[in-house]
Amino acid sequence: MDDVKLQKLVEDLSLSLFHKTFKHKATFNNRLRTTGGRYMLGSHNIDINPKYYAEHGLDEMIGIIKHELCHYHLHIEGKGYKHGDKDFKDLLLKVDAPRFCTPLINTPKPKAVSLTYKCTRCGQEYKRKRRVDTSRMVCGKCAGKIYLIEKG
Repeated sequence: MDDVKLQKLVEDLSLSLFHKTFKHKATFNNRLRTTGGRYMLGSHNIDINPKYYAEHGLDEMIGIIKHELCHYHLHIEGKGYKHGDKDFKDLLLKVDAPRFCTPLINTPKPKAVSLTYKCTRCGQEYKRKRRVDTSRMVCGKCAGKIYLIEKG
């Protein structure tokens, strides 16, 4: 499926389910990683993650489009378009749109880097996921100098 077919599908779903026209752009966005789709508040465009279509098929993608169209139409009408708003939840139920999309299976999850720092004075060890600037940070126990001992 390409962007032209996606645009047509979104317009058809908008007319058949919401009885309103979709007047903006719907495109595939390969940069989306953790979400199935995204409604852009400023431009009113909708981005769809193509990985969901490849992995879960057309039915899952239609559910994502319905969800994003709920955001779209409520925002255009000035009603509650956010996930926690009653208007949004009611419209999701009305059009049978999912609140959350099915997680991707084939996407590798990034492994958390484990860094271990040690104090030169008291020997206290610190495990961190992010790097620490050892020239500025000191041991919280004795204020001694710390250094990186393990990167795993």
